[in-house]
Amino acid sequence: KKDVNMPVFRGDPCGITCLILTYAAIFYADYVVINWIVLQTMFNSLWGVLHVLLFNILVFLTLMAHVRAVFSDPGIVPLPQSRLDFSDMHSGGEKSDDWTVCARCEMYRPPRAHHCRICQRCIRRMDHHCPWINNCVGEWNQKYFLQFLMFVGLMSIYAMSLVAYSWIKACPECSKDMMVKQGRLLHSVILSMESILFGLFVIAIMWDQMQAILTDETAVEQVKCQGPYRARRPKMALLREVCGRSRPILWIFPCTSAPVNTEASYNLTV
Repeated sequence: KKDVNMPVFRGDPCGITCLILTYAAIFYADYVVINWIVLQTMFNSLWGVLHVLLFNILVFLTLMAHVRAVFSDPGIVPLPQSRLDFSDMHSGGEKSDDWTVCARCEMYRPPRAHHCRICQRCIRRMDHHCPWINNCVGEWNQKYFLQFLMFVGLMSIYAMSLVAYSWIKACPECSKDMMVKQGRLLHSVILSMESILFGLFVIAIMWDQMQAILTDETAVEQVKCQGPYRARRPKMALLREVCGRSRPILWIFPCTSAPVNTEASYNLTV
């Protein structure tokens, strides 16, 4: 029986708050770029149209990647038809040396699966639970999480560049009204601070994620000092496990399905 990705959503108050903050920050950045940068300083230039188009493409890709990371099944291990009877357990009763027992779910779980106390389920190749997507980062949605980080980083760099350019370049056509100039200055400062904060944040997380993928060691495994799960493998093979077997140029688009591990059967029949 083949595993099927299930749409999920967590009712965690912290996660929902982070979702609201994330979308508020994205839409505010789009509002400032359009209304206070492009329309105020590039309203009579084709460059303004191009910047609006490119920035909104980034916004669309960011939202698409984030939505898929939020609602995608991260790799929830399905519960068996019957739970384990711990009173009957004895040494050597596990399915294999790599399978472990989850006392909370009361079942066997496949290699590299860990229990999330927020999701209250075991997740395949769980890296960590991220409140910014209100979901775990696991085997089936890590690709979308990486894409979200990448697009937020690009948006932050693009927004800061537009803010800097709008103030450095002379603009004789710009409004001389003091209220308009003060409004543009205020929004530019807020957007710059937001871009620096989120930009540095996502770049740091992306660095950790790429390091975890290329070293074949999740954040949970690093904390437990378990070391790499398998023998050294080519970096491209490790990336394909996360991003899929399509052409690498297609890895940046959040429209393809997440890769599903077919190396081992995770269906539990206890």
